[in-house]
Amino acid sequence: MSVTAAHGFRAAGITAGLKASGTPDLALVVNDGPEHTAAAVFTSNRVVGAPVMWSRQAVKDGVARAVVLNSGGANVCTGPGGFQDAHATAEKVADELGIGAIDVLVGSTGLIGVRLAADKLLAGVPVAVGALSADDAGGQAAATAIMTTDTVPKTAVRTVGTSQGGSFTVGGMAKGAGMLAPALATMLCVITTDAVVDAATADAALRAATRVTFDRVDSDGAMSTSDTVVLMASGASRVTPDLDALTEAVTAICADLARQLVADAEGASHDIAITVTNATSEDAALAVARAVSRSNLVKAAVFGNDPNWGRILSQVGTVPEAVAPFDPAELDVSVNGVMVCKAGGAHEPPEKVDMAAARDVTFTIDLHAGDAEITLWTNDLTHDYVHENSAYSS
Repeated sequence: MSVTAAHGFRAAGITAGLKASGTPDLALVVNDGPEHTAAAVFTSNRVVGAPVMWSRQAVKDGVARAVVLNSGGANVCTGPGGFQDAHATAEKVADELGIGAIDVLVGSTGLIGVRLAADKLLAGVPVAVGALSADDAGGQAAATAIMTTDTVPKTAVRTVGTSQGGSFTVGGMAKGAGMLAPALATMLCVITTDAVVDAATADAALRAATRVTFDRVDSDGAMSTSDTVVLMASGASRVTPDLDALTEAVTAICADLARQLVADAEGASHDIAITVTNATSEDAALAVARAVSRSNLVKAAVFGNDPNWGRILSQVGTVPEAVAPFDPAELDVSVNGVMVCKAGGAHEPPEKVDMAAARDVTFTIDLHAGDAEITLWTNDLTHDYVHENSAYSS
C-alpha cells in the first residue's frame, strides 16, 4: 500500500488529458482527519514553480486537508498566469471537497516554461474526487499518476508499535527519475501518517528525515524547480509518538523512497553508494561525496565497469581545504570492498574489483581526518541518460 495505508486518507489517480501519451496525470490525496496537521519542505532552487509558491504559503499554518498533484507540466516560469492556474486548481479541489483553498497544497511536474492545459486540469478534479478511495487501489493509482520519466511507481509503508501501546502507520509515494540533486533530491513526495502529531513535531521530523535521505541523493547534479515533500497527519490512530519515534518512521519511508528514485534514475545501469569516512564533520564528508557524485568522468567509468580510483581521488581534491580538511597523502579508496588506493597511491590491482556482477557499486573514501561519516547515493552516466534528456521536450 501507499499513502492510503495510514488510516484517515483517501487517494485517487486519473487521466485528465495533460499528457500526450494518455497515461494517468492527475493525483489527489485527501486527509479525512480527525486532525489535519501538515508540514512540507521544498526545493532550494531560486527558480521555482507556481505550485511551490502557492504551497509554501498554504502550509505555513501547519494545516493541509488535501494535496493535488499533476504530471504533464511543471507550471514553472509561467508568470502570473501560471500562479493563477495553481490557485484555481486549489480552489477547484476545495470546492469539490467543501474545504478552504488555503488548506489545499499543489504539486506539478513535467516540462518547464509551458502553461498547463488548465481547462483539462480543472475538468479532471471532479473526476479525481469521485475516484477517491481509502483502499490500496487509490494509493497505487495516485503514485502512478505523478510519474513522468519514471518506469515504475514508488511507494513505501511502515507500521510502528509504541512503548505506550498501540501503533501508527506511515505511508508514502514519490516520483523522480531525473533532476535529482541535493537540496531535495523533478521530485514530488507525499507522506501520510495516522499518528497524532502537532505541526512543530511534524516539521521537525520531516526536516530531519529529508536531511539524511532525499538530500543525499544526487543522480545528475541537476536541482529541480519543483521538489516538494509533504507530510500529513490524520490522528486517526489516536496514538501520539514522541519526536524520535516519528522521525525514525518518517526517515525509514524517505530512505526507502530515495533508494527507489536512484534505482529508477533515467538510463542508469549502476546504483552507486559513496561513503566518506573519518571526515572532520558531516558537512565535510558530504562535500567530498557530492564532488565525486557529480563527476561525469567517474560516472562514465562506472558505466564501463572501470574502478578508476584516480578519477575519484581527483574529485576529492577539488573540495577546498577550508570545507573538508584532509591530507592527500593519507587518502584511501575502496571500490566494492577492494582497497584500490591506500595512502594516496595504488594498492590492490583494479582487476580484483568486479563491477559487472551486480547493479550496486560501493565507493568508500577514508579521509583520515576525523570521525564523521555519511553515505550519498548516485548512479552511472549512460548512453540512455543522454538520449532521454536530449529528446525530453521534443
